Amino acid sequence: MLHALVHLDAHDGPATSETIAAMLETNPVVVRRTMAGLREAGYVQSGKGHGGGWSLARPLDEITLLDIHRALGNPPVFAIGTTSEHAACLVERAVNAALGDALRDAEALLLERFGNVTLADLAGSIRPQLRAAQHARTGR
Repeated sequence: MLHALVHLDAHDGPATSETIAAMLETNPVVVRRTMAGLREAGYVQSGKGHGGGWSLARPLDEITLLDIHRALGNPPVFAIGTTSEHAACLVERAVNAALGDALRDAEALLLERFGNVTLADLAGSIRPQLRAAQHARTGR
């Protein structure tokens, strides 16, 4: 979604779910479902009918990575984690305890840093290239 939001900032007018889905190589239904959460949090807005679609409801410098993480339901930050397949196993318990503490500490640090990075920070480093690419496509 970060990808889509930065593109929305550079997009002339609203972008349809189909346009965003093609950009993200996913299904428009997935885009609508995900963007609905962002709309409820006040980061995007949508319009229906001809000329409708998704657009930003706030400037990128008012949206942090942490804001988006929360708006998307606080998904897991890491793909690794502890297991409970053999909850009675002393080795598994020791591994889970060590990994659990390390993962909680790492997640807390990462989420803190997410709060310090705005989408404008992400866009700033690529904005000139995005505008040049858009100009090349549209001639404007």
